[in-house]
Amino acid sequence: MTTPTPFPLPLPDLPPLLDIRELSEYLGVPISTIYDWRSRGVGPRAYRFGKHLKFAVTDVTEWIEAQRDPAPSRPLQG
Repeated sequence: MTTPTPFPLPLPDLPPLLDIRELSEYLGVPISTIYDWRSRGVGPRAYRFGKHLKFAVTDVTEWIEAQRDPAPSRPLQG
């Protein structure tokens, strides 16, 4: 009987994933806020594995950048 070889962690070609608790802690918002964002279609994209949600760090980073306010306009000097 052979034992399967474990995957090296992290897998080199897969983005790191956060669970909803980790995302909540990182963003400093309640978990309920993330569920609310998802129901309104405004939160970061997620993967669903059964009842579990996972968020790719790359998707979270893109979503965070999209939330940034535009740069303030500089007053004209004259």
